[in-house]
Amino acid sequence: MTHRAGFVSIIGKPNAGKSTLMNALVGEKMSIITPKAQTTRHRILGIVNGDDFQIVFSDTPGIIKPHYALHDSMMHQVEGSIVDADLILLVTDINEQYDEQDVLKKLEGSTAPLAVLINKIDLSDEEEVRKKAQYWQDTLQPKVVFAISALHDHNIKAIMDFIMENLPEHPAYYEKDALTDRNDRFFASEMIRAQIFKQYKKEIPYSSEVIVTAFVEGEKLHRISAEIIVERDSQKNILIGEGGKMLKIVGTYARRDMEEFFQRKIFLEMFVKVIPDWRSKKNYLKKFGYE
Repeated sequence: MTHRAGFVSIIGKPNAGKSTLMNALVGEKMSIITPKAQTTRHRILGIVNGDDFQIVFSDTPGIIKPHYALHDSMMHQVEGSIVDADLILLVTDINEQYDEQDVLKKLEGSTAPLAVLINKIDLSDEEEVRKKAQYWQDTLQPKVVFAISALHDHNIKAIMDFIMENLPEHPAYYEKDALTDRNDRFFASEMIRAQIFKQYKKEIPYSSEVIVTAFVEGEKLHRISAEIIVERDSQKNILIGEGGKMLKIVGTYARRDMEEFFQRKIFLEMFVKVIPDWRSKKNYLKKFGYE
């Protein structure tokens, strides 16, 4: 029996819905989804296995112009994902305004088969979808253009069929029961970070990083300690809130997400720490897992 396996890179600008698509394709909540742009900071692999195939999906940070060393690291991850890819899915939002030069630049030199996915078509009409599809066909000459709604699972099966048709012959890259390359600590920190994005406005989510300092697994209960890093004392005060009220809300929702994800009771404690300008400091970025 022939075995096929390959890396499928999911790229696009912030807010195109890449993470929603990744979760729909993998069938698991791998990538955090919030209404704010630039939620994904790390390249996250989601692995789909069958008897004779393995698809390794790679969700990447949204493509932006870097303003911090953190952004540089995020864009390196996008570039690495494109270099590794056997197939590339470029996710675009139906409302994007043809200002994709950053995206097109990243794709230069790639020979991997390309599919353009026009997402959020439920927010548009047929004429607009047709115009966008024509634009992408003319601009990139991809193998295929799909009109999709990742949120409503529209055309997800067609994307999977396309991937299966273009998957190269290769042994599996990961164990057949693997779902991702990330560990439980990573997902715990992402669930806290997702709540920071959901509960706070302005700069707080973008200035925050979450580090899980302890993860003790038990048969019925996991004990998790985490530090939330911010850049200024004023941010720390906002994050904690009056009498610790805001931090308690973050903890409550993050704990619920973790209990659903890990299928265990969770004891969660969180502390807030200030590290001035951590997003621009290479030593801290390395320590926090950004290459």
